[in-house]
Order: sequence, then structure tokens, then C-alpha cells
Amino acid sequence: MNRTSRTSRTRTTMTVLAGAGIAAGLLATTIAPASADKDTTDRGPKPTVVLVHGAFADSTSWNGVIDKLRHDGYPVVAVANPLRSLSGDSAYLKDVLAGIDGPVVLAGHSYGGSVISNAATGNKNVKALVYLAAFLPEKGESAGDLSGRFPGSTLAQALRPVPVTNADGSPGTDLYIQSDKFRQQFAADVPRNKTDLMTVTQRPVTEAALGEGAAEPAWQTIPSWVLVATQDRNIPAAAQEFMAQRAGAHTTQVRSSHAVSVSQPGKVTGVIEDAARSVR
Repeated sequence: MNRTSRTSRTRTTMTVLAGAGIAAGLLATTIAPASADKDTTDRGPKPTVVLVHGAFADSTSWNGVIDKLRHDGYPVVAVANPLRSLSGDSAYLKDVLAGIDGPVVLAGHSYGGSVISNAATGNKNVKALVYLAAFLPEKGESAGDLSGRFPGSTLAQALRPVPVTNADGSPGTDLYIQSDKFRQQFAADVPRNKTDLMTVTQRPVTEAALGEGAAEPAWQTIPSWVLVATQDRNIPAAAQEFMAQRAGAHTTQVRSSHAVSVSQPGKVTGVIEDAARSVR
């Protein structure tokens, strides 16, 4: 064999070995994070957290919670609750849930609790329910019934009713919190610069939605977590405690106004992630 041939073969061998070394390095770089993330390897992907706001708020009320959940690796969907009727809002949420693959942790604030209780019934993907200063109605109960069952709510005196025409042409009533009473009633522990914006952007709920009886509640069959806001002027803390105990829920208290997702996003996130860790 001549020198040129031997040199060519040597170069070819070195090239193959070098390529193999690079490939091995790339393979190690790709695999290392997955093997290092023991939680993901052992338990699989994290559940999707679906957030449902209540009356007098919108999806931006979850912003602080969303930031923390996403930082911790959770997929998040913040639903725009129509606030038109309990049955209609629940049907809308059912459709949203039907489009989400895999396990779901479903969280509701205020009237959103009534909506998630209805919508999750029969949905096998919903593995945990989280109620944040929220209603957990029994079949036939309305939000209005429950908020008035215990003393302490001052919401009725703070409301501003506005006549509207419903989609079917019938007369209806939208309810807002009066602008000069919004902070004290809804979010007394939130900085004024935020509550000024919340006052202007509040979403009205219909009077009919708050008076409509609930269907068979999902909390009877799905594990539930409750965060009680002890300074709540919309839903008395005693009512929240009563509903949590009746549902057999894991219960935590926090010193907060009704706007707990805005004033206490860390506490809210903690309760949601407690529920999420139960999902297998």
C-alpha cells in the first residue's frame, strides 16, 4: 500500500471517530436535562391549570398567579367567564375543557366556583377542584342563597343595577359594584392604583346568574381544595368555611379581601400547586 493510500485511510478513520465523539456529546447534552428533572421523569407532564374568574373581575385578575404557575412549569388557561347565566357559563366552560388534553386542575374564584362545580361534573380529565374565596353550591343552591345564609356580606348595598336586554329579547339586569365603593367592598387590601383600574374594567354579572340554582356539583366526586379569605365582604368567611367543610375539602385560610388572587397571588398559587401535586 502506498503512503498516499495509508494517509487517506488514517484521515477517514479519524474523521469517523471525531464525528462519533461529537454525536455522543450532543446526545449527552440532550438527555441530561430530562434525566436531571426527576419530577418530570417520575410523574410525567404537569397538569394544565384552568382558571375561572368570578363576577366584577376579568382574566387579568389572575396575572400574578399565572406568572408564578408558568415559572413553576405549569400550562395555564385563563378562561373569560361570560357571567350571563350559571347554566350557560358552565356549558361554555365545558366546551373549553373539552379542548384540553390530559389532566386538569380547575380553579374558580367567587361565582367562578359555582361555574366550575357545574362544568366539571362527568369530566374525567378534571382531577382536582380549587375554590378561592368561592362558592361551592349544593344542587339547587344559588350564589345569592349562600352569600345571604351567614351575616357579614355588604355586597347588596354596594351594587349598581343596570337594565339590559338579553340575547333572547327578554329584559335583564346587569350588576356592577358602585365605583366609589369598589375598593372597600371588593379589594380593600389591594393598592389603590390597581383598584382604580379594576373598578373601571370590572365585568358585570347578571342578576339571573347569581340567582340560578346549581346542578349536581362536581365536588361530590372530585377532590377539592378551598382557600378562605377571612376579610371577604362579598362571601362571608363563615359561608366559605361552611361550604368547605360540607365538601370535605382541604382548607386553608388567608387574611385577604375578596380579591384574593390579586392581593395574595403567592398563597393562591400555593393552594393550586398543592392540588396539582395530588394528580397522578
